[in-house]
Amino acid sequence: MPHRNAFVFVPKKRQRVELPVARLPTQTLLSLPITVIHGREEGPTLWLSAAIHGDELNGVEIIRQVVQQLSAGNLRGTLIAVPIVNIFGFLQQSRYLPDRRDLNRCFPGSPKGSLASRLAYLFMEEIVSRSTHGIDLHTASDSRTNLPQIRANLKHEETARFARAFGAPAMLHSDTRDGSLREAAGKKGIPVLLYEGGEALRFDTEVIRIGVEGVFRAMTALEMLSPITINPVVESIEVHSSKWVRASRSGILRLSITLGDRVKKRQVIGKIFDAFGETTVSVRANLTGLVIGHTQNPLVNQGDAIVHIAVLSEV
Repeated sequence: MPHRNAFVFVPKKRQRVELPVARLPTQTLLSLPITVIHGREEGPTLWLSAAIHGDELNGVEIIRQVVQQLSAGNLRGTLIAVPIVNIFGFLQQSRYLPDRRDLNRCFPGSPKGSLASRLAYLFMEEIVSRSTHGIDLHTASDSRTNLPQIRANLKHEETARFARAFGAPAMLHSDTRDGSLREAAGKKGIPVLLYEGGEALRFDTEVIRIGVEGVFRAMTALEMLSPITINPVVESIEVHSSKWVRASRSGILRLSITLGDRVKKRQVIGKIFDAFGETTVSVRANLTGLVIGHTQNPLVNQGDAIVHIAVLSEV
């Protein structure tokens, strides 16, 4: 692994950095591709990261579009863009590392641990330690899809301001998970937003558009950019808890709701059939709220999480 300060900031300069990670069994060296844009004057340092789960691709395209549109001469502070963190999973179109570890459960990592732990440590040392703010880009996991949403510690004043500036359709207060990048950065006092939207191994044009515009709004709120004209943002729906509806029986699921729908408790939101359509069970909302995610797989087993609803006080 490289030592700290493997790259330096150069004023009004765009740099492409290849940060060595590890060698494959063939001895081919894999590196983290990084773009660093250092602005005309000192200011905040924001990192953008995507593909911590190697099959989550929307964030890769969001970062590409952001970097393509930015100019060092118009930027205050520094942007560190890391579009593919889990390069091993990305190459295999897999959520995980080769040893099946989830990278987002291995932070802050260790220089002497597993491959995932070493990669997490490298990211913390070379990227997070240089930053004042972070935005980590995700999609739903395999066979699920998510409404574009920000997850963050909304009880932290600066993080909440940062999240509201992003302007995603939904904004969820979310406690951090052990071993996550957001938890590790938060312990260093760094406000971090986690943007979720769409599904794995797919580009979603609308999710990408909202993500790109959200990044620019957040950068504007940090005074890294002059106020810019982008599509007017609809005020985010702020929620503080959510719950999954689970399948009461196994079968073939047909949902009658979609992402962003508001539902009432006990409302029928789908049906589960057997293969011949002879037996039908209604799926009902378990609370009043906003649909923020659901399964994409019509084949369900009893107990499977099928619809994710964020709690609203009224509909």
